[in-house]
Amino acid sequence: MTHPWFDGVGTPRVLAHRGLVTPDDAADGMVENSFAAVAAAHAAGVAYVESDCHLTADGQVVLFHDSDLKRVTGDPRTLAEVTVRELEELMGDRGGLITLAQALDAFPTLRFNIDVKVDAAARPAGAIIGPHASRVLLTSFSDRRRLSALEAAVAHGGAPATSGGRSTIIRALTAVRAGLRTALRRALTGVDALQVPERQGPVKIVTRRFVEAAHRVGAEVHVWTVNDPADMRRLVALGVDGIITDRADIALATLRP
Repeated sequence: MTHPWFDGVGTPRVLAHRGLVTPDDAADGMVENSFAAVAAAHAAGVAYVESDCHLTADGQVVLFHDSDLKRVTGDPRTLAEVTVRELEELMGDRGGLITLAQALDAFPTLRFNIDVKVDAAARPAGAIIGPHASRVLLTSFSDRRRLSALEAAVAHGGAPATSGGRSTIIRALTAVRAGLRTALRRALTGVDALQVPERQGPVKIVTRRFVEAAHRVGAEVHVWTVNDPADMRRLVALGVDGIITDRADIALATLRP
């Protein structure tokens, strides 16, 4: 039985990476993980938005990728050093700040893929996700952090789908290469998807063998971050179930009949 996050949407799934910011949008000042970027992805017709979350100084869970504000706003402070009001001012002419709670409330038909970036955000994010668990996939590079957020989500209303963290992916890769199906099944217990880059440095991760092995134990494979249409088609031909992309508009045009 699949999690509701997967139900009713065909593969390959298109996940809008940090929303959608076209070159024209960027020229107008819109940035990733803003309210406008999520709205643009929704308007383009995606079912899924991939985003990240941090915790502000006053305890608000906000959609933001980096641990500091420098790249996106030019402010050198970290997310943990600013209040949500200060962040709203900084993001005001960049597409607008969006908190995790606002994203889930303002876009009730979207399904979200939420990557918890710091330990401090894990339980607060989980508490927010719990009532919306049917349309959230929860992930983190840290499996410990992911499990902490999952525990909080269950305590507050429901269990989201999950994608394995770094240690889970390493165990899965090792099991696939050794041909150990039992070990792979054990590594992916409670995991619905593996979200991975096609390669990590010299190491090729996404191969037909890897995808087929994941499928045999009931896990999907989603690949990030893929922006070239030829690469999208090539990966889908290998059997991958989802494409995480900065250009969801291009992915929809490329992969949807």
